[in-house]
Amino acid sequence: MTGKNGAGRRWSIGELARASGVTVRALRHYDEIGLVRAGERTASGHRRYTAGDVRRLYRVRALRALGLPLEEIREALATPADALEAMRALLAAQLLELNGQAERLRRLTEQVRDLMQRLDQASLPDPEDFMTTLETMAMLDGYFTPEQREELAGRRAELGAEAVEQAKARFAGLVEQLLRHVQDGTPTDDPQVQDLVRRWDELGAAFHGDGDSGEQTAAAARRMWREHSEELGARLPWPAEKMAELVAYLESARATHDMADACQ
Repeated sequence: MTGKNGAGRRWSIGELARASGVTVRALRHYDEIGLVRAGERTASGHRRYTAGDVRRLYRVRALRALGLPLEEIREALATPADALEAMRALLAAQLLELNGQAERLRRLTEQVRDLMQRLDQASLPDPEDFMTTLETMAMLDGYFTPEQREELAGRRAELGAEAVEQAKARFAGLVEQLLRHVQDGTPTDDPQVQDLVRRWDELGAAFHGDGDSGEQTAAAARRMWREHSEELGARLPWPAEKMAELVAYLESARATHDMADACQ
């Protein structure tokens, strides 16, 4: 029986992935390297995560958000998760970072409001004003860490302009095929759909690093698309609302795949 604090509850790898935003693949990687191991296994060998495992995963996610590499996180986790002072210090650091993000967001909001007020006065803001706002927007980037942005830029440079253009063409083809499935209402567990989603993710993976770092970058990119699909889609040659539907369809297809994978 589960107590009020959830201490007796157990989570499957699929449930934990959906709740935490960490992919099943990343959770398995964490398990393999001993970073977050499932505390229990069922008779058939399926992972079951305990309340202690969830607290440990929280620490990993929080420390990753603060920019720590996995090796340093491993060292930090040497302190037991139930050590109140260690957890308090982590939460304090996380709160400090979140307060910084909130302040940058407040500053950006004021700058954009000022730009709009100048437009209302039939006066185009100076280029320096736009540059200041652009700099704030860059600082605000809440989806990719500086290391991830460098990783993305580095991968594009490695691939070269020709490969990037080829990737864009492949991306366009995948969009067209998947939009047809969205329009036709094809179930997300359809083998053709799953193959297209696999190819979509492989295409994206070419621009990310390997291992856990690449997984984190890919997850950040998916979160950005999920939360801003209409704005991002408006820059593409397909209707923004269609791209929003496609993003939701991709998420559903990945969840279907992860659920099936977790049951194996």
